Amino acid sequence: MMISDEQLDAYRISGEKIRVVRDGIESNDVKGIVLAWDDSQVMIRRQNRRVVKLDRNYLFQPFSEPRKEPDNI
Repeated sequence: MMISDEQLDAYRISGEKIRVVRDGIESNDVKGIVLAWDDSQVMIRRQNRRVVKLDRNYLFQPFSEPRKEPDNI
């Protein structure tokens, strides 16, 4: 399920650190803050200040919450 524009905007405004769960391996998660997005991708600034583009279909969750497994594994 694709993350909504409203949820992305809330993460961007708050500056909250998020986790993007891409698969079942926790070390593959991307952690950072939301910068921008379009219809299919989200730009995340990681802790090392690098910016990555990720698909909107990944699982986005606040970093402060326990990690959830994605459903599509």
